[in-house]
Amino acid sequence: MAMPSRSCWIVAASLLAVPHTGSAQQLGPVERARVASALWAEARYNVPAWDRVRADWDSGFADLLAQASNRQTDVSFYRRLCRYVALLGDGQAAALPPHAIASRLARPPMVLRAVERRPFLVDYVENDEMRVARPERNAEITAVQGIPVGLWIRDSVLPEVVGASEASRWDRAVARMLDGEKGTALHLLLRLPGGAERGASVTRSVSLTDRFPLAPPALQADTLPDGVVWVRLTSFADPDVARAFDRAFPDFGAVRGLILDLRDHDGSGGGRETGYRILGRLLDRPIVTSRWRTPQYRPAYRGQDMPDSSGAWFAAPPDTLPQRFDLPAYAGPLAVLAGLRTAGAAEDLLVAFRNAGRGPIIGESSAGSAGQVGEFRLYRDWRLRLTVTRDAFPDGTEIQGAGIAPEIPVAAKVSDFLAGKDPTLDRARSYMKESARRSP
Repeated sequence: MAMPSRSCWIVAASLLAVPHTGSAQQLGPVERARVASALWAEARYNVPAWDRVRADWDSGFADLLAQASNRQTDVSFYRRLCRYVALLGDGQAAALPPHAIASRLARPPMVLRAVERRPFLVDYVENDEMRVARPERNAEITAVQGIPVGLWIRDSVLPEVVGASEASRWDRAVARMLDGEKGTALHLLLRLPGGAERGASVTRSVSLTDRFPLAPPALQADTLPDGVVWVRLTSFADPDVARAFDRAFPDFGAVRGLILDLRDHDGSGGGRETGYRILGRLLDRPIVTSRWRTPQYRPAYRGQDMPDSSGAWFAAPPDTLPQRFDLPAYAGPLAVLAGLRTAGAAEDLLVAFRNAGRGPIIGESSAGSAGQVGEFRLYRDWRLRLTVTRDAFPDGTEIQGAGIAPEIPVAAKVSDFLAGKDPTLDRARSYMKESARRSP
């Protein structure tokens, strides 16, 4: 993609030079322009994958700047920023508003999931409203506010959702399809598991800044009837997750097979070292991790002979992940489950796991949203989060956008979901049995 025109730089620089006028409850036109200009400039300087951006970033900036002068609420302006950031195709990117604005956004106390691109209600908090609405678990949402759900997602939700691939964006859009201003009501049309249809009214009551009441723990471990241990990992943000793994497995004497499930690890919060520390107990030798590179800006490269600075990079080779000797290691059958929601630090673990050759990845391709994240201040408490590296396997195979494909693909099907089956987990358990038969 071509570098921005001189006129764009001049407009951005002049807006960023406006003096600070103090805090205000509502952004004015000039303040909105300052936020938009800073966002445009930070992305221009820090995004490492402009060749993957299919939209015209500069034209989008001109539109955003024009809209900044229109009368609007801060929430409306924030949603415009979300649409603009989504153009980058960066699954870890986000416009981050001040807490006072973010707290005005909410969702119903419900968990949604996409299965074959169709939204299903997985769980909900049984509060007074839900006891009246009586939604049924595993019901499919077929319409929102009288609009067919496919159109609702495509037109009202998807444009504001970031994602490195279309499949990942749609999956995330389903999870967020009921987000909106706190206290507002939604009317849903549900198709119940038995086929009957009925409506349900719900309220966006859980602020996005609050801990979601149905958020799963970062680590859960269960021993299945065949002696295989199933470990679900949903976050590496807290270093104590690795310590919790060590406490759960002071040794592996009774473990006949181990399944690490990363399907619900969406990458939020980083923490790749936490994942590496867990993996270090499952190795019999040191292994290499991913390699990465980041743009190395050189003003001379913007001259007439070299009109684009994207050819200059600072590159780092793969790190070496050692095995751990402080606690007993596990050498038995091992598999990792992945899917469209597997992103960020979970994908770092997938790369290292594949390099180790310890077992298969089973399920669906990951989100393709790996890479180190940078956070940049735009104006006052407005910030921008971006992926600032291009990560790849040691052989140079890039991860962004493509994701990490499983050795054993298993697609999620509506029929299995409604029947209460988990074919990905079942396939991993079959692999454990096959491995046991092959062992001497």
